[in-house]
Amino acid sequence: MHLVVIAWLYVALMMAIAEATNTTGTVLGAIVTFVLYGLLPVALVVYLMSTPARRRALKAREAAEREAAVRAHAQAARGHSEAPDAGGEATAGPVAPVREKT
Repeated sequence: MHLVVIAWLYVALMMAIAEATNTTGTVLGAIVTFVLYGLLPVALVVYLMSTPARRRALKAREAAEREAAVRAHAQAARGHSEAPDAGGEATAGPVAPVREKT
């Protein structure tokens, strides 16, 4: 596909050069020729031809997000977490606190 794009732009460039160097042609006409016969059609074709690839990438990203959500939900259901003391209970100190007599 890249070869077709390069060839099309080459032909449009040659048309533009012919327009600019012609005795009745102008540089503005050459620019319009290159844009209307070269850039716009090529941009449209490349955009339309890459639609399936964009769609596949979107579905792959959604599947990866869905898989990550399922993993996170399964891990939360088992009660495991990343932090070792995320159980919510305070840790006990090595020495019991001493009460003062009042």
